Amino acid sequence: MSSRPLARLRPAQSVALAFLAFIAGGTLLLMLPISTSAPGPAAIGDAFFTATSAVTVTGLSVVDTASYWSGFGEAVILVLCQLGGLGVMTFTAILVLIISGRLGLRRRQAAQAEQGLIAPGEVRSILIGVAILTAIIESLVALVLFLRFLSLGEGFGRALWYGVFHSVTAFNNAGFALFQDNFMSFSDDWVILGALSVAIIAGGLGLPVWSEIIRRRRTHDRVHRFSLHTRLTLIGTAVLLVLGIGLVLLFEWGNPGTLGPMGVGDKILNGGFQGISPRTAGFNSVDYAQMKPESLMITDFLMFIGAGSVSTSGGIKVTTMLVLAIATIASLRGDREVQLLGRRLPSAAIRVALAVTVVFTSLIALGTLLMVSLTEFGLEQSLFEVTSALSTTGLSTGITSSLPVAGDAILIVLMILGRLGPQVLGASLVLRERSASYHYPEERPIVG
Repeated sequence: MSSRPLARLRPAQSVALAFLAFIAGGTLLLMLPISTSAPGPAAIGDAFFTATSAVTVTGLSVVDTASYWSGFGEAVILVLCQLGGLGVMTFTAILVLIISGRLGLRRRQAAQAEQGLIAPGEVRSILIGVAILTAIIESLVALVLFLRFLSLGEGFGRALWYGVFHSVTAFNNAGFALFQDNFMSFSDDWVILGALSVAIIAGGLGLPVWSEIIRRRRTHDRVHRFSLHTRLTLIGTAVLLVLGIGLVLLFEWGNPGTLGPMGVGDKILNGGFQGISPRTAGFNSVDYAQMKPESLMITDFLMFIGAGSVSTSGGIKVTTMLVLAIATIASLRGDREVQLLGRRLPSAAIRVALAVTVVFTSLIALGTLLMVSLTEFGLEQSLFEVTSALSTTGLSTGITSSLPVAGDAILIVLMILGRLGPQVLGASLVLRERSASYHYPEERPIVG
């Protein structure tokens, strides 16, 4: 009898329930007196905001992570980031494995589509492979960071903790740092910023891409090409990295508040890091409050897009952007079908991409309007903070800790919607897709 409610739950609904349970559990743990460095427990608002930010792998914080939380509190944040990144990303796939025997063929196929090209029979082996890959990447990055912090004079235990904590938050695109200025004190350190950048990019590729890489590696398949999804993700990632890095360098090269005082090498390093981090990682090596409006707009754009589908990142995702861009080009050319890389895009994929983008844009507009209305901050800062929260990036111009309760509430809602929204909305549209038993006469309105 107890299995019937589980069987009736759609995978997306189960992800949402688990997600909210992680936030509730994290809030309770952070409210324990042992979680703070000062006497007494954390305020419920601070604990709830931090737990939400950690599970949504955002990184926004109303208190200073380095000084407010104790070692136990930092460990709770670390676990929540891992659960929110890798755990929520793969939970639906695990659920498919658990209840696949109770689902009909149509529901199995829908759940498979929701997982991003992973068949139910492959879930176990793929998840094991991804878990191993995650452990390898996080361990290697942690080792590099540990050795670097050790060489900078940190004690063995502190250097090890810095390495482990930041490797996990970087791979999960979480943005939490154990330094009061994030990584601004390491703006000239190629090892630390380089290791973080590798982890950010790896975590942002997504489960479908890594699963395909693992399958090809296991079968030694060198003949068949990668799927369209994987190729789009890799191409889009490369294009956005080059575009983001190039534009940040262009606008900030002479800015005395950011890259201006640095040497050429450090300008390239920090311009590169700030071109990578807005892909929802949330680390910063320069002060965003000093950035030019042009750079903030570019960062808004990068945060809005995010990285790969079914990954640790937020945003509308790279493939969504490319599908819409390609469909737009095809429409402008007058093509009846949308084709690319030797494949034809189904209209359903275009509709889902359009729906996700419209909903995401509407939430940003509404959130910005509310933030401007309910706080003392202007349009530029409010738009940046709202986009950062909804895209689960975690970058800020420094206003997060100064927001009133209403502002905090707006960001909490946006972080939850941003983490679950694109994935759950896309999955729900796939699960609800149906064919009509009749068709009305076609009539085209005037568009444009």
